[in-house]
Amino acid sequence: MKVFKMWNQISLVKQILIGLIFGVVLAVLIPDAAKSLTIFGTLFVGALKAVAPILVLFLVMASIAQHRSGQQTNMKSIIFLYLLGTFFAGLIAVIASFIFPVSIALTQGAEDLAAPGNAIEVIKTLLLNVVDNPVSALYNANYIGILAWAIVLGVALRTAPDSTKLLITNFSDAIIKMVGWIIKLAPLGIMGLVIESITTNGLESLLSYGKLLALLIGCMLFVALVVNPLIVFINIRQNPYPLVFKCLRESGITAFFTRSSAANIPVNMTLCEKLGLDKDTYSVSIPLGATVNMAGAAVTISVLTLAAVHTLGIQVDIPTAIILSVLAAVCACGASGVAGGSLLLIPLACGLFGIPADVAMQVVGVGFVIGVLQDSFETSLNSSTDVLFTATAEYKKRLKEGEKVNFKEAFAIKKPSEDLVKN
Repeated sequence: MKVFKMWNQISLVKQILIGLIFGVVLAVLIPDAAKSLTIFGTLFVGALKAVAPILVLFLVMASIAQHRSGQQTNMKSIIFLYLLGTFFAGLIAVIASFIFPVSIALTQGAEDLAAPGNAIEVIKTLLLNVVDNPVSALYNANYIGILAWAIVLGVALRTAPDSTKLLITNFSDAIIKMVGWIIKLAPLGIMGLVIESITTNGLESLLSYGKLLALLIGCMLFVALVVNPLIVFINIRQNPYPLVFKCLRESGITAFFTRSSAANIPVNMTLCEKLGLDKDTYSVSIPLGATVNMAGAAVTISVLTLAAVHTLGIQVDIPTAIILSVLAAVCACGASGVAGGSLLLIPLACGLFGIPADVAMQVVGVGFVIGVLQDSFETSLNSSTDVLFTATAEYKKRLKEGEKVNFKEAFAIKKPSEDLVKN
């Protein structure tokens, strides 16, 4: 019990870092024996993915059902920031690809996959997901469909008796408590995921694509550490880096290893609560961000498409490059509606330059080769930005209304273990 109490005195971020270090050490020193510990990673991701759809359904439904007439939720500002951030991410990727042009050795391995033919097809898929059967949406973790049903049910329940609303709220609170229990297992889960990544994939296969990876990761880091902080500063006129680093630490790290925005929804919900944000707002903005806020996907689509362009020696003018930025942003927002995510939307962008579908699918094959790191950084950027922009919009609103915001206290790293131990 003493060891358990001492462990709970350590912040969750430090616990995760300890798990990460243990995972690396075990995978390097005793890889064969360590493979048996990968079950912890599988269970952790599985538990997050299992609870996330139910969490989103009840949290959004309860939030809208309890919503009072005239109460501001600030969603317009958040959606604007999501779209702005995604567009600028695509634009930065295009500019970087022109400054540091990269050619790639095309590879096979994605020919049997079906990519969408055009933007209309992507939009059609998204609309079909909106009207998906609710049971099917929950079973397949279709968050577009879950959000749609949660919003409709929430609106319908606004005229329900208070006892009904209270029941739904109690279910929502219970699921949030379950999420807290699962997140406490993050150190073990991260350890298992690190061991699996090192023992299964290794880094040898990535060496031949070093320049491409450097460009991809460099663009994502630039967006996370320069572009996003600039957007935050313009909105709240405060030093943005404490908030940026807090989001990267407490959301980005888990997203990096789980490689799933959906699995990171419960983590982001907990972080929003710690930041003192409005539950009525983040209960909708976080699951929405997991489906449409895709800065990392915009970077991936732009960089890999222009890598194919440079490899084939196609000349690109500035107007076309800007169109690619817009197309990448639109495609990225639709990535959640396409099996395979951002990689399978690359042929759509390649079509802008007349690149044949068979060649474009070879580029997708390259994406799968480097997917170990590409997808990890992409998900980390996407998921941490959901919280970042939700917090930015709310803090801006509070400042505009004349409310004093103690940013030092809001951005401070608090120990989540104390409340969980009491519970």
